[in-house]
Amino acid sequence: MARTEHRSRSKVHLLPKSPADDVAGLPPDVPGTLYVRGSGGGIRVAPDAGFEVVFGRSELDVHVCVGPDDPYVSRRHGSITREDGHWVLRNLGTLPIRLPGGRLVLTGHRAPLTAAYTPLFIVAPEQEHLLEVRVVTAPAARKTRSREEADTREPNGWALSDVERLVLVCLGQRYLRPEPWPQPLTWSQVADELSRLRPDEQWTAKRAAHVVTQTRKRLSAKVPGLLEEEIPPPLGNALNHNLITALLTSATIGPADLRLLDDPEDSHP
Repeated sequence: MARTEHRSRSKVHLLPKSPADDVAGLPPDVPGTLYVRGSGGGIRVAPDAGFEVVFGRSELDVHVCVGPDDPYVSRRHGSITREDGHWVLRNLGTLPIRLPGGRLVLTGHRAPLTAAYTPLFIVAPEQEHLLEVRVVTAPAARKTRSREEADTREPNGWALSDVERLVLVCLGQRYLRPEPWPQPLTWSQVADELSRLRPDEQWTAKRAAHVVTQTRKRLSAKVPGLLEEEIPPPLGNALNHNLITALLTSATIGPADLRLLDDPEDSHP
């Protein structure tokens, strides 16, 4: 009984591999509770636990294992600690850690985490490794139905017009296929492909750029890194890369949208 009571009061809990079982039998969350999950399980930490979560390749040296079979990932690649009421990410490894929006946290650097779901990616030469982080903003509701009966949650994507979706899917098609190191198409490439698909709509590089620019500015209030003043020079493809990444991570566009680029002639027998 004493062990059970001690366990129920614990502020740090290891989580099973299945996310559906994360909160089964655990005390209710309080705002600021941290969840960190890798492919083999995770950990839940109360905001007042005074606990440092360490993640990396070596299961023996970390609390959350990520990239266990990739020798490029450091044995102890990073940590998350509570500082002044916020959870802070630190890169302890060699490879950078990518945040949503394309920001890279380099070796020895730190970055505060927002009170929300944040996918982190360790950027390795051959692949990226996902570490899922969530900071609770309100007490989680207890389950009233079994996981088999629970409704599937849809990601909260942003609304796009048909024209915006077409142009953005064309611009970001290398990300959707996917290619190993994708980059946005150039405006002339977008115009050429749209002209081929829809020859009656008079597509030009200037028109395609205008559609994307207006969409980017509209979403800039919700997503950092979409305005020129937020990006140090030279800009290059940074604005379009950040926009495409934001659309992908929010599930606003996905691989199924590549059907918009199908040649109309291919649909005829």
